[in-house]
Amino acid sequence: MSGVLDEGQHLFGAFAFVLDLVGTLVFALSGAVAGVKNRLDLFGLMVLAFATGNAGGITRDVLIGAVPPVALVNLNYLWISIFAGFAAFFWYRKIDVQGRPILLLDAAGLALFAVTGTQKALAAGLNPVMAALLGMLTGIGGGIVRDVLVNQTPVVLQSDLYAVAALAAGAVVVMGHLLHFPPFVGMTVGLVLCLGIRLMAILRGWHLPMARPSR
Repeated sequence: MSGVLDEGQHLFGAFAFVLDLVGTLVFALSGAVAGVKNRLDLFGLMVLAFATGNAGGITRDVLIGAVPPVALVNLNYLWISIFAGFAAFFWYRKIDVQGRPILLLDAAGLALFAVTGTQKALAAGLNPVMAALLGMLTGIGGGIVRDVLVNQTPVVLQSDLYAVAALAAGAVVVMGHLLHFPPFVGMTVGLVLCLGIRLMAILRGWHLPMARPSR
């Protein structure tokens, strides 16, 4: 029985690791594309790609005491970020930087990091509420750093459904954990939910109410 449990934990660890790397890739690509849009040089693209792809994960690991953060230990995170920077640099002519690629990549990265961040927080022993909040923070961290570095108002502070989507994903992962579902079930459902909310917000213009200043 213990052998089966160990194998299950190993498979889940591999699944979460792959999702983490994919999230790093799509966020790094969103950072590199933002760098192209803002006319950064090659080194600037690399810095922005790495910062965007890894800021959320580093913040998550520091807050749960998993130090040094995996992004600073495992070179795969660095190579993925460099690949994203080179991809944007060499194929920038085929990238519609004025369109929606940044938003779409950002939505994918947000969903991936929100679910992996929540699950890693649960594995570290955080209570469900704080695990969901940390998952949200993991998801929004890369986008905030990217927007600040290119001197833009972070998307999370604007009126579209961004942090709310990440928090919804975290809540689904937590619910699956409390109901004793296999972790990949809650993570998959949370990922789809978060991605769906963000895509609908982008395509349909969904947003939270905004305060209207008096004239």
